[in-house]
Amino acid sequence: MANLFDLCLRSKSLSTRPALETSGGAVLSYADLHAESGRLANVLAAAGLAPGDRVAVQVEKSSRCLLLYLACLRAGLVYLPLNTAYTLAELAYFVGDAEPGMVVCDPAIREGALEIAARVGARVETLDEAGRGSLADLADAAPADFATVARADDDLAAIVYTSGTTGRSKGAMLTHANLASNAATLVEAWRFTADDVLIHALPIYHVHGLFVGINVLLMAGGSMLFLPRFDAGRIVDLLPRATALMGVPTFYTRLLQQPGLTAQSTRDMRLFISGSAPLLAETHRDWSARTGHAILERYGMTETGMNVSNPYDGDRIAGTVGLPLPGVEIRITDPETGALAPQGDIGMIEVRGPNVFKGYWRMPEKTQMEFRADGFFITGDLGIIDERGYLSIVGRGKDLIITGGLNVYPKEVEEEIDALAGVVESAVVGLPHADFGEAVTAVIATGGKPCASEAEVLKALEARLASFKRPKRVIFVDELPRNTMGKVQKAALRHSYADLYSQAAT
Repeated sequence: MANLFDLCLRSKSLSTRPALETSGGAVLSYADLHAESGRLANVLAAAGLAPGDRVAVQVEKSSRCLLLYLACLRAGLVYLPLNTAYTLAELAYFVGDAEPGMVVCDPAIREGALEIAARVGARVETLDEAGRGSLADLADAAPADFATVARADDDLAAIVYTSGTTGRSKGAMLTHANLASNAATLVEAWRFTADDVLIHALPIYHVHGLFVGINVLLMAGGSMLFLPRFDAGRIVDLLPRATALMGVPTFYTRLLQQPGLTAQSTRDMRLFISGSAPLLAETHRDWSARTGHAILERYGMTETGMNVSNPYDGDRIAGTVGLPLPGVEIRITDPETGALAPQGDIGMIEVRGPNVFKGYWRMPEKTQMEFRADGFFITGDLGIIDERGYLSIVGRGKDLIITGGLNVYPKEVEEEIDALAGVVESAVVGLPHADFGEAVTAVIATGGKPCASEAEVLKALEARLASFKRPKRVIFVDELPRNTMGKVQKAALRHSYADLYSQAAT
């Protein structure tokens, strides 16, 4: 197999077709992507990075950041995208675990990044939200010609960190074959062609925006209207120029608040895709009534890319994430025994296919625990398959919270809260929220003694946790509910406070 870079760009290396247009109106052709990624690849090679070395990237979204991803693929390096909301304390963990050869960060945190990178002997370069910085300066002076490094199917293309239910984050190792197979499958399943224009408003430190959005469009030869962030008004303005939008449920709830969203403004669109969090059936119905389009919902994970999708042709059923993609096997098993569950029963979702990751970085025992002997990956999500073969997600066996399309595991938040003065213990749960899908919410047990206020707790967490991980609300109780075995009953907490955010909105 070829390097994923070649599969996306080699045949288009001389094409003057537009590949992306920035919010400022700058247009980069496929030939530009080829040339500019070559410059960056030369910079990376000149820095002494060899195939297989990691490059950690925590920068704001820009066309230069996209080019850096392509350059890493081209040079045979392993791309390590990091959420821009991560604090320096969190960055230190990722750098210490992955031991990258280079850290690329925003100029504003360069000093802190230098101290962290020095611990593993990594070099630090910078890129700002405009795509300028020390790395850009080096690229401007580098040659465009670069011989793409050959990669085998099993060679790593990226490591993407996903939080764990206990302890720290795990690095999911994704190979060139994983990413290439998933992109090719989605091009076919979602009918992307060179005529498509995608509104790209997702972050590119996340599997959704990076591997689904970018890889699919480049492989199809289409173009992107590349926005730095989600802006509902701007997206409505761009709809007449586009054919597709990929988003999280929050995109669609906020777009429905725009008066310019009509059947007329969406008449040239052919596809609206939603993922990364459950889409409410109400949103599905409201969107269809307003625009005449049925949102296509799908289901994927950091470790697997996309697994299932509602069909392009056929019924897109609200409340389901659809049918297994070609080449991907899905089964439902008993969470306790691992035995195959009867059709129609709720159980653990397991997946097998060329999209499934290689394993967790430097965690062979954890990797072995998450795979069955026959190669099926245990997702940790609970689901049910109906008589038509459509999968519905009904819960999460690992207490994962998905807020605004981003994953938050309670344990990490609880550890930081429990360290605060006056806190006996805490329980973090996800509660229904109209905008974010789920809102991170902390319930703190004080034992009836004085404790910090809600504002003080939130302030204390600012330097310790990324903004999306921090609770939206803090509730204080004397003690947490427990079952007879002494385990905290998070289900009871979710039930007791289910209306917390709906009450706040009225």
